[in-house]
Amino acid sequence: MRKDNLKRVIVDFKKLTPEILALLVEKYPDGYDDDQIISFRNIKNEIVEAIEVSTEDTKYLVKVSTKLATTMENYDEDDYEDFEGNDPDAVQDPEIIEGDLEDLD
Repeated sequence: MRKDNLKRVIVDFKKLTPEILALLVEKYPDGYDDDQIISFRNIKNEIVEAIEVSTEDTKYLVKVSTKLATTMENYDEDDYEDFEGNDPDAVQDPEIIEGDLEDLD
C-alpha cells in the first residue's frame, strides 16, 4: 500500500479522539523526541509543531503541547472504554502540575 496519497488532517488537543490517542501511544510508547516533531506553517502562516501518526487512509499531524505529552504519559486504555473511538469529548484536559509550562494558545 502506498502512503503517498493519504488524506492529511491537523489535530489540535481539543479534537483528539481515543482512537488517535491510542495510535500515538502505540507509535511513541516512551513519548516523542524533538527529532520526531515536524514543523510547518499553517494557512495563517503560523509555525505549527506536530507529531505524525497514520491509519490506512489518513495521516494525522497532532499538534505538540504540554497537554498532549501529559495525556500520553498517563494513558490508560480503560479510561476510554465507555466512549466511541472517534469521540473528541472523551479526551479531557489533564491536570497540569504547577511548574509545568502551559501552552499559550
